[in-house]
Amino acid sequence: MRLGISLPHVGRAASPDAISTAARWAETNGYDSVWVLDRVLAADEPRTPYPASIDGQLPDEMKVVLDPILSLTVAALATERVRLATSVLVAPWYPPVLLARSLTTLDHISAGRLTIGLGMGWSVDEYEAVGVPHRHLGSRLDETLDVLDAVWSPGTVSHCGARIRIVPSTIEPKPLQGRPPVLLAAYTPAGLDRVARRADGWNPAGLPIDAVAPMWHAVCELAHGHGRDPEDLELVVRANIKLHDRPLDGDRPVYHGSVEQVAADLDATRAAGAHEIVLGIMGQDSADLTASLEEYAAVTAAAELLDAAA
Repeated sequence: MRLGISLPHVGRAASPDAISTAARWAETNGYDSVWVLDRVLAADEPRTPYPASIDGQLPDEMKVVLDPILSLTVAALATERVRLATSVLVAPWYPPVLLARSLTTLDHISAGRLTIGLGMGWSVDEYEAVGVPHRHLGSRLDETLDVLDAVWSPGTVSHCGARIRIVPSTIEPKPLQGRPPVLLAAYTPAGLDRVARRADGWNPAGLPIDAVAPMWHAVCELAHGHGRDPEDLELVVRANIKLHDRPLDGDRPVYHGSVEQVAADLDATRAAGAHEIVLGIMGQDSADLTASLEEYAAVTAAAELLDAAA
């Protein structure tokens, strides 16, 4: 199983120097990938609860966010091996042909190391801020995927959809990898079916571990029903980690607790079928970067011990 880390492009300590330092650290210490997320604002009185927290509140460290694509560009220039990935870009916020151009450019800058996680977001406040209606999100995501496929395919590009028209045109260059891997965050039956039909993998976050395996099994069965080989899809789980000095008792949130508890959760996620886990240390809003990297290292070491003993 592969491991990635979230880059420090969020929180008040976020900076280009922190991003490049963390990316180089990940590469030097054997991690497989580095990841960014996508936020625009944190409303003072949000109208939509944050779905990945128990109380619906956006974590403090996610209230300051540098641009995800530019942050990955910084990481690309600082590294040579690790893959660069999004978990996730909120696809409907972006004009699809411009998104395709930005991602193609990043793929070239990184020498073909880009993995793209896309989702539909959750905040009506953010949708209003970017000027996109918070409705018909599934069809908007589908058209984004259609445009990406069209722009990245060889030859002349054309598209005539519900919202976007591209007359027969030359759009060059193409990504170095051909079509970069596309993961989708999805939780509804329609979303899981979209993963099975159109994506290279599923990228959930915030789910109880015991829900991951049956949902992943459903994706694989749906893929088979659509004539695809389920072995071609990957499960990439984002683990939003919050470490505590002592073990938490009772019904604790997944990936919250002592190093040993979080490591056990990661081991259970591996057993649920994950091909890759993205480690995201939460609660480091104002802490120095060294502390965060040390926590990544501690969790990883504990998880590797469990894996070796299995």
